[in-house]
Amino acid sequence: MTSEPPTGRLAPGGFDLARDVAGGLPLTLVERWLATGRGAADARRLLSGHTVRGYGVVSDTSGLTKVSGRLGLLEVLALIDRPKRVLHRHGAAAGGRAVGVWAADNAQMFHPASTDPRVLLSALLRARDEIERHCRVRVGVGVHLGDFYDLAGGLYGPDADLIEDLAENHVEGGEIAVTQAVVDRLPDGHGFVLRRGREADGLGAVHLLLDGPRPPAERPPEAGTYPIPYSSAFYADLLRLDGRPDDAGLAARLAARHLRRRTVVLVERDAVPAATPELALLNGLALSSVMSRTGLRLIPRPGAMEVKVSGPLAIYLFDDPAPAVRFAERMRAGLADHGISCRIGVDTGPVLAGETPSGGWDVAGAPVNVASKMAQDLGTPGRIYLSEAMGEHVPSGKAYTPVRHTVSGVSMTCYEG
Repeated sequence: MTSEPPTGRLAPGGFDLARDVAGGLPLTLVERWLATGRGAADARRLLSGHTVRGYGVVSDTSGLTKVSGRLGLLEVLALIDRPKRVLHRHGAAAGGRAVGVWAADNAQMFHPASTDPRVLLSALLRARDEIERHCRVRVGVGVHLGDFYDLAGGLYGPDADLIEDLAENHVEGGEIAVTQAVVDRLPDGHGFVLRRGREADGLGAVHLLLDGPRPPAERPPEAGTYPIPYSSAFYADLLRLDGRPDDAGLAARLAARHLRRRTVVLVERDAVPAATPELALLNGLALSSVMSRTGLRLIPRPGAMEVKVSGPLAIYLFDDPAPAVRFAERMRAGLADHGISCRIGVDTGPVLAGETPSGGWDVAGAPVNVASKMAQDLGTPGRIYLSEAMGEHVPSGKAYTPVRHTVSGVSMTCYEG
């Protein structure tokens, strides 16, 4: 394979990819679920062995909209890597473990319920101090004490969804938002300065952590690498770039080494209503397994691959645009045969793709973000969206209509069919 240098810059806001950070599907659990009567009692019984109680800490980077319009992909990846390293080091020092693969600009830690909340909040304050001193972007953090389902390296369930939504959509850069369940665990005289804020559905009152005691040591010891979504070889080069952020020549050489022009197909299946959260979770995982099997049956080889299926999302990578469009249409029809409606976004351009140290694959770059914006933010169920860059590959004789939208402050033209 040859590599190509990047062409153009990233779309502002393009790293807000709405997806779970888990790395795979718990297929054994899905098989056990399908072998039951698939009732509410069956769901509770199967999931009971996977329940963990503790603190979910989810972070989301802000400030990317401002910088990603003028920086290349590798420079942006270096920007978001540094705060993730800080959060991992301080979180691990407070007894937490990393959850899933930290793709895009997201990070997630889990701390067992036995954790002293003062230790956790102090560590987060220290992490925020370091990020504000040494990073060019800011990070918002949400913290919630709840019950989670620990499946395939990811946290699932209503509490997982609620804290992820809080961090992604309701916390600003530099803020640490703490739910009422966490505040209730703090003893009298805890010393933290909290300001009560909004009420959040399912979480109760949300408080902003303004100040408080810090850990005695300003910089805890290194705790290994966070679960990176890149190959080890690329990550070593990314750290070189982080140490020389203004070296345009190095950035260009690394881009030429690691980026390749590919076509991304992003599929999001629709959720199916369920009577209980446990039924929703297991039925959703079963649908995702159907989506994975359908994609693997339809994807052409060689020249294409499944990158991942995670939650309601599936991402596929193609060497050429035309087969990607044909696959998108066949995938839509194949899922419809199973009663599954989906939205699909397709874009082409330079991406970074490769095997992660955990053995899975991941992909980053503007085409992933554009495909996500079209399908997840703008898409209508049952539709396929081809980006403006895919214009010459719009199928002739088929009803694809040019549409124009504005998302994340960016005007976007695509073809809907």
